[in-house]
Formats: sequence, C-alpha cells, structure tokens
Amino acid sequence: MGELPECIRAPMAATQIRIRIFAGEEIAFGPGKADLLDAIAQAGSISGGARKLGMSYRRAWQLVDTMNRCFRQPLVVAATGGEKGGGAQLTDFGRRMLAQYRGIEGIAAASIRAGSRKLMRELCKPKARHP
Repeated sequence: MGELPECIRAPMAATQIRIRIFAGEEIAFGPGKADLLDAIAQAGSISGGARKLGMSYRRAWQLVDTMNRCFRQPLVVAATGGEKGGGAQLTDFGRRMLAQYRGIEGIAAASIRAGSRKLMRELCKPKARHP
C-alpha cells in the first residue's frame, strides 16, 4: 500500500467516526452515552460516573433518562437512599447494549481505517520544487 506522507503521520491527521443511534428525534445511544455507561459501571453511581467524565450530575441523569426511555428495557437502574446513599448500576440489558455498541464502533473504525488511506494520501499539498 505504501507509506503515508509525513503530513498524514502527524498526530492530528486521523479519521474519526461518531456513531449515533437515533430513536425518532432523540439520540438513544452514542459515544458520550457509552462512555457514561462505562463510568457508571466503574463508579457504581450516576454522580460518580458524571464526576469521572467531568460532567454535571444533572446532565448525566438526563442522558441516562433518555437512554432508559428510548430502549425497550432500562439500561441503568438507580437505588435511592440507603446506608451508602444509593447508587446505580447497568442492567444486564444495558451491559449487552453497551457491548453491542462498542462492537459496532470497532467494526466501523476498522473499515474506516482500511478505506481512508487512499483519501488521506491526497490531503498533503505537493511541496514546491525549487531549481
């Protein structure tokens, strides 16, 4: 296939895709929501997941609410009160949807990498040759 020009090997020269799954007008799932589910799973709460991502609890709750409304089953369940102040966890369904989305991302990224090399070679302007 040949080596890519220097301007393409720079850190900023890359392809990037963002897959969003819509339910009507709403984004039911996308990269930010997937990251939030990962963070909630690690932290054990919506607020902890929000902190990990540097977002407000309110915004995280809105994203969780959107996901839970868009899918046939909830992706996240929250418990209120209790000794430790409640918490949240991904449902089995939520874990499956997250894994499925990450799989789709991986397939799409591999396809884009394979198909974009030709296009990326054309990004650099030829250097002027001086006699």
